[in-house]
Amino acid sequence: MTSYSRQDVLRILQISCRQLQGWERAGLILQQQSYSFQDLGQLRTLRVLREEAVPAASIRDSIVAMKAVAGMANPLLEACLVRTGTRIAFRHCGAIVDPIRRQLLFDFERLDRQGRMGSILSPSAGFEPEPLRRPGSGGLRSVQDQFLAAVQAEEAGEKLRAITLYNEILKLDPSYAAAYINLGTILFHQRNFFLAEELYRRATEVDEGYVLAFFDLGNVLDELQRPDESIAAYRQAVALSPRYADAHYNLALAYERKGERRQALRHWQAYIKLDQCGPWAEHARSQIRKLLSQEKLSIAGRATGFIPPRKGTAALELVNQIS
Repeated sequence: MTSYSRQDVLRILQISCRQLQGWERAGLILQQQSYSFQDLGQLRTLRVLREEAVPAASIRDSIVAMKAVAGMANPLLEACLVRTGTRIAFRHCGAIVDPIRRQLLFDFERLDRQGRMGSILSPSAGFEPEPLRRPGSGGLRSVQDQFLAAVQAEEAGEKLRAITLYNEILKLDPSYAAAYINLGTILFHQRNFFLAEELYRRATEVDEGYVLAFFDLGNVLDELQRPDESIAAYRQAVALSPRYADAHYNLALAYERKGERRQALRHWQAYIKLDQCGPWAEHARSQIRKLLSQEKLSIAGRATGFIPPRKGTAALELVNQIS
């Protein structure tokens, strides 16, 4: 059989018509009456993700981002999925890519399998995405190899070698944003905050859509006790990726430190919509309860009878009393 009807799909995957329609409305798969074997594989992947409570919007955003950074036509079929909290990343050809954050990591799980098995059988073995290359740049295959080697050295604890490799990458390609980020993060952990800030800022300049660059810049500015600049960086990260839970979390903390409780409450609430379990979610909920207990609303006046509200006004006026 080379094609499957909608009823075939519902029966094989054991999903309801409502589920399938929901995925179509969410833009996860095109609405159609006949499905190929590849379509069936994509739907099976979607079913697994939804069973694991990965939000549909997060799946859609990750798919769109992966198409952009890796040039894939269908990431759900061309790469293996990796769950990363409320988001998904993609494992492909020796690397793990978080397309939302545009972060490339070395795939140690794949390396371990190679050591045990000698080779890897993959349905996408002939496809070579280059997730962090920039159009028009020359000689970047060796740069990408160096980047993977630098990540491997970093994870093995060889920090000096990693620093050397990242610096060599930036000499070869000054627009390689991920190298600025990883080098900056090494320096951040060494508490060299001023140089880390410089590297993070450079990453935001060479790639204005790099969410992680703005997030990390916010972190280092927070350490440097420059709260307004830190909040601005976090806000840019959220603007670029509204479902970036970590940015909402840090933004809520930053607003709390400034005493801006309403803004903090907004981002705590955004965070728990994206991450509903675990210690960070529990902390967010406790902060929400605390802030709500501090925010007292009272009715300033009540009419004796019904008075139609004027355009743009409410029937009851609420006055904020902040203790």
